[in-house]
Amino acid sequence: MQTVIVETRIAASPQRCFDAARDIDLHVESLAHTGERAIAGKTSGLIGLGEEVTWRGRHFGIVQRFTSKITALDAPYFFQDTMQRGAFRSFVHDHYFLAEGDATLMRDVLAFSAPLGLLGRMVERLALREYLRRLLVGRAEVIRRAVED
Repeated sequence: MQTVIVETRIAASPQRCFDAARDIDLHVESLAHTGERAIAGKTSGLIGLGEEVTWRGRHFGIVQRFTSKITALDAPYFFQDTMQRGAFRSFVHDHYFLAEGDATLMRDVLAFSAPLGLLGRMVERLALREYLRRLLVGRAEVIRRAVED
């Protein structure tokens, strides 16, 4: 299992950041380069506790489907999305929003495991970890711009 942590300071309240991070339309915008879009479940607006979304996008040149569910939520400071179906053996993304004066520290903690045993562990270290880190950094920048504008 690998863990990726990305921290982003945003000049906005935890509530604004929390809502932006749950916004499916903003997620689609942040991953436009992958062609990712919501195709089932909650497909637009703010996703909430117990709701699922199925994504379809191209990653590593392969079109993939990934279903995620909001499995924990403590507004406006935390939510967790957990893979229900997809290419990973496991995938849990914790989203934290910590007030820091007039700003918010948005902290993404992603824990994931690839399938395929030893081969999967090698792929995690050689490619997946950095790929997912870049996706999270890019997504955080889109969220930051959206709430600061």
